[in-house]
Amino acid sequence: MTAGVGEVPKSVLARGLMLLDAFATADSELTLAELAHRTGLPKATAHRLVAELVRWGGLERSGHAYRLGIKLFELGQRAPRRRDLREAALPYLQDLYESTHENIHLAVPDGVSTLFLEKVTGHRSTPILSRVGSRMPMHCTATGKIFLALGPPGYFHQIAAAGLARRTARTIVAPGLLRKELDRAFEQGYGVNREESEVGVAAVAAPVYDARKRLLAAISITGSAERLDLARLAPAVRTAAFALSRSLAR
Repeated sequence: MTAGVGEVPKSVLARGLMLLDAFATADSELTLAELAHRTGLPKATAHRLVAELVRWGGLERSGHAYRLGIKLFELGQRAPRRRDLREAALPYLQDLYESTHENIHLAVPDGVSTLFLEKVTGHRSTPILSRVGSRMPMHCTATGKIFLALGPPGYFHQIAAAGLARRTARTIVAPGLLRKELDRAFEQGYGVNREESEVGVAAVAAPVYDARKRLLAAISITGSAERLDLARLAPAVRTAAFALSRSLAR
C-alpha cells in the first residue's frame, strides 16, 4: 500500500491493519517513516499505532525498524481450511521433493494472485524467490496458469482487464497469447512457466480438486530452467496432485 492510494480509514482497527498490510513479500523490515509513507498515515499516528502493535505482538522492533511479529504467524496457523489443506498435502509434497530434489510448492488462488501455502525445498534445490505466504501474479506462474485455465472464467477476464505486467523478457503480456497458453494447459492437464516470473527459473504445475471436484489448489515443481525437463516432470506432479485430490475426497 502506498500513500495517496485510496482514502485513509477512520477506525483505529482499519489503520492498524493498514500498517500490517504495508509489508510486501520482499520486506523483512520497514522503518516508521516507510510505514507512514506507504499507508498515508500521519507519522505521529503511525508511531502510536505501531507501539500498540508491538505491545500486542503483531510487530517487533528491530533496531530502528520494525518487522512482522510472531503473533501473526500463530494466528495464521489457526486458520482451519488452509491448515487442513497443508497438513493433507505435506506427505505428497515431501515425496515429490525426494524424487526430484527441486522446490515443491502448494499454491491456492487468492484474488488475481497465486498464494504459496507451502514450500518444500533443500540444499540441492535451485534458490528461488518464493516464500510461504508470498504471492505472485497468476499469468506468469505455472500454478497461476492452472487456476486461469481450469478455474472460473472470471479469473482470466479480471487479470486481462487489469493488464498483464511484465516481470521478465519472457513474460506473456498479450491476452491472446496467454489465452492460447491456457488452452494448452487445459488440454494437457498441467501448466508451465518458462522464465516468465524469474530469470533462470522454470516450473510445471498440476491441479488439486476437492471432494466436489472443484479446483482447490495446485502443486508445482520449480527449479533451474536449464536443468528442468518440464514435459518429463509433468507426469510426476500430476500424479502427486491426483493422489492429494483423491485423499481429500475421502
